[in-house]
Amino acid sequence: MGPPDSSGACSPEGELPLLGGDIVDGAVDYKDRPARRSCSGGWRSAAFIIGVEVAERFAYYGISANLITYLTGPLGESTATAAENVNLWSGTASLLPLLGAFVADSYLGRYRTIIIASLVYILGLALLTLSAVLTSLGTSECQNTTRITSCSFSKLHAILFFFSLYMVAAGQAGHKPCVQAFGADQFDEQDPVESKAKSSFFNWWYFGLCAGATVTFVVIVYIQDNLNWSLGFGIPCIIMVVALVIFLMGTRTYRFSNRSNGRSPFIRIGHVYVAAAKNWRKIAPLLPSEEEALELTPENYKQFEFLNKALIIADDSKENQTSADDVEEAKSILRLVPIWLTSLVFAIVYAQTSTFFTKQGATMDRTIFPGFEIPAASLQVFTGLAIVITIPIYDRVFVPIARSLTNKPSGITMLQRIGAGMFLSILGMVTAALVETKRLEIAREYGLVDIPNATIPMSVWWLVPQYVLFGLAEALTMVGLQEFFYDQVPSELRSVGMSLYLSVIGVGSILSSILISIIEAVTGSDGWFSNNLNKAHLNYFYWLLAGIGVVGLALFFCCAMTYIYRRRAT
Repeated sequence: MGPPDSSGACSPEGELPLLGGDIVDGAVDYKDRPARRSCSGGWRSAAFIIGVEVAERFAYYGISANLITYLTGPLGESTATAAENVNLWSGTASLLPLLGAFVADSYLGRYRTIIIASLVYILGLALLTLSAVLTSLGTSECQNTTRITSCSFSKLHAILFFFSLYMVAAGQAGHKPCVQAFGADQFDEQDPVESKAKSSFFNWWYFGLCAGATVTFVVIVYIQDNLNWSLGFGIPCIIMVVALVIFLMGTRTYRFSNRSNGRSPFIRIGHVYVAAAKNWRKIAPLLPSEEEALELTPENYKQFEFLNKALIIADDSKENQTSADDVEEAKSILRLVPIWLTSLVFAIVYAQTSTFFTKQGATMDRTIFPGFEIPAASLQVFTGLAIVITIPIYDRVFVPIARSLTNKPSGITMLQRIGAGMFLSILGMVTAALVETKRLEIAREYGLVDIPNATIPMSVWWLVPQYVLFGLAEALTMVGLQEFFYDQVPSELRSVGMSLYLSVIGVGSILSSILISIIEAVTGSDGWFSNNLNKAHLNYFYWLLAGIGVVGLALFFCCAMTYIYRRRAT
């Protein structure tokens, strides 16, 4: 069966007739023939790829959403140690995609990298399930972690668990940056209709991602807390197998990039920095040549002027000569650094939603009706619901209105969207601090401070506003970061661009872990992060994060004001 095509114009065999207006520049189909717009790419291909991401996020959040509960339950870790381990793993899982993106963009290509990474991912999930089975067989009392606080366990089981956990991170290293970049590649940015569709793709991509995560928070977390962990880890493994099958089913419809000029983009851009360094004593031309002026605007030419020295021809030979386009791409990479650095603050704040927020909820009244309590980790569903509701409104209502006012296909700039989300995250952290202060007051009022794991007579619904605010922030900042780092890197490095977005979250998680370690060392084991949360002071930590967020937003605003977008950006 050939690729989906309602007109029947695409033949699965033989050469395709080359209709000029139907050919997508720089793209080929699965048989390495020029890709045709009428029967490849677009939403027909993106639907397969979004489906894969829904399944992958279901699997990932099936592990991460309730991981702190598993670590403090069957593995018997303290609250602070478990939070550090969750942040460290999450950070590693978000940093490794830099390596996966490098391999994909330099050697294997996105399609092959996705397949190999998916197999590693599945193996990691299978071993994780096995480790949970072995642990439950050795300590049957750990099958219901809601009734105990710690369990004895074999060190061998713990080693297998963490090995499997980091194998999942290794699988995500190749899967995460390549799938999204490959999905966006299915839209031709030179075509006016597909260019607008590409901007919407990032919104609907995240919509699908959060839909999968929301189901996880409701279904998998309940299974893990009330049935057993083996099943809770095994279902994500099965889902990832299904995801790989779905991805392979769409192969005949995909567009594959064919823009390589024979030189590695890393070598080509790296050559700019080397050439500029060699010519550092020479004076760069005041203005670019007439030919180069078409590629470098005066504004771009004046920024990072030291790189213009790479344009100086050292000898009569023009072999390996640096072009103005190479210089512009090298500058575009440097422009990303301040935005990347200032975005880390959002990631540090965001890391708390799956750690301390969950432990906070575990101490509150979670009864919906007699005999039924919602798992604390399931509260993250409100973040997912906020995103699922916000994104369609943003894409279908806000963007068209803003587009009519600004004449920008995306309505507002990507950096404006990111900044708005960062502001909402600060409001979310302030709300969390106020709610935690109230929770501690009630604990003192009822004399529950010295009773570990006591249920505070305070409804868990008090936590909903902070989860919703973080959902709104995520819908703006996360999607904005994805589109920004995809759009602002050279086309050959778009997997790297997506990994840069992920590395923001990864480094932020690691910095959060380091911050927790420092505060615990200063305040002691019974300080801000006491295992008995009724004696702890999470509210102090939340106020600190809110303050850090304000400083980060101010720095981000300064960097955004001076940022120069690439010419193709809207």
